[in-house]
Amino acid sequence: MGASVLDAADSGYRLNLPVRTVAGSTAVSPLVSVSSPQVLVEAVKLAEDRSGDVVVRLYEASGGRATDVGVSFGFDVASVATVDLLERPLGDSWDSGEPVVLTLRPFEIVTLRVRRA
Repeated sequence: MGASVLDAADSGYRLNLPVRTVAGSTAVSPLVSVSSPQVLVEAVKLAEDRSGDVVVRLYEASGGRATDVGVSFGFDVASVATVDLLERPLGDSWDSGEPVVLTLRPFEIVTLRVRRA
């Protein structure tokens, strides 16, 4: 079941958000990367409180459990914390230099608040 669900999600994103290319002199690194193909980054945005923090929303898309999912960032990070959908702290946190590793239940949504260094 997992592969067909991921294929459907991929097709939906490609249909609704086509890839845009822009000419430039250098390649652009991704702002957020995950180590598991079954975990998708849904949104990357600035925090609502105008602090300059970055909010990252990701979810498990295959309907299975995703363990040891590494999350990395294309910018310097001071700290990372899990938050709810209203960006209120939930408890898990990582300091600068610590790897962000998550375990997600089937279809679980996780929101991270990233304080930039």
